[in-house]
Amino acid sequence: MPKYTPKKYIFIADFFADQMLGGGELNNEELINLLKLDNTVEKVNSHFVSESFLSENINSNFIVSNFINLKQECKQYLQNKCRYVIYEHDHKYLVNRNPAEFDDFLAPQEAIVNYDFYKKALAVYCQSNFHKEIVYKNLKIDNIVNLGGNLWSIESLNKIREFATKDKLNKCSIMDSPIPHKNTNTARAYCAYKNMEYELIPSLGYYGFLDRISNNDTLVFFPKTPETLSRITVEAKMMGMTVITNKLVGATKEKWFELKGGKLIDIMIEKRKSIFHIVEENFDE
Repeated sequence: MPKYTPKKYIFIADFFADQMLGGGELNNEELINLLKLDNTVEKVNSHFVSESFLSENINSNFIVSNFINLKQECKQYLQNKCRYVIYEHDHKYLVNRNPAEFDDFLAPQEAIVNYDFYKKALAVYCQSNFHKEIVYKNLKIDNIVNLGGNLWSIESLNKIREFATKDKLNKCSIMDSPIPHKNTNTARAYCAYKNMEYELIPSLGYYGFLDRISNNDTLVFFPKTPETLSRITVEAKMMGMTVITNKLVGATKEKWFELKGGKLIDIMIEKRKSIFHIVEENFDE
């Protein structure tokens, strides 16, 4: 069997998990950790990337995640001279990043941006088939890949497995979020209308938040914008909860969404392998 040759990856993102604790950042950090097992990985904030930096590392494999702060000339350099993939977490090919503002999620041509940057990537990774369909509908490019899930650390999955074993109250958990598109008020109104007892869960740190959410048997979540996957929805299912949501959650369109508890956790453990291999194979090809 031929000896494995380590690669150099450069991971470009607006922020990393030690700077901002968001779902995309947690997912990216886990991919970085997996790649670092046999390769070298350099993390670079998008606003620090320059053409000279790209030139000095032209033979590296570039993974571009959130890139709002990436200079236009750097996008041009990448698409013309480098090997790169885009790990998409939302819809940065749209000026407003929100396809829900358009009928059937189809934006007019004047709302499309970064078209060539997406088209010339080795691959554009999407979180779910729902996400992939929206991207394809707007860009009509053939390099879109549905990863069909997210990445969690083994530590996180073990903690989630622990939370799944708790006896749960017959009560709904609602994220108490100030972010308008998370739509806390509609979730509250739904529970009131259905005469369902609910609890608002504030931000308590990652494990603290999951611990509180999992005290109850149901998560109610009605986002206003398309959720490419929705980590909290998947986490609730992994913790053995029922999820009440709308048609804007990508996870609900995946075959594995009918599972919950340990069976779904096992699927996400497998995703750690399959997503990692997809990334490596795209650069090998």
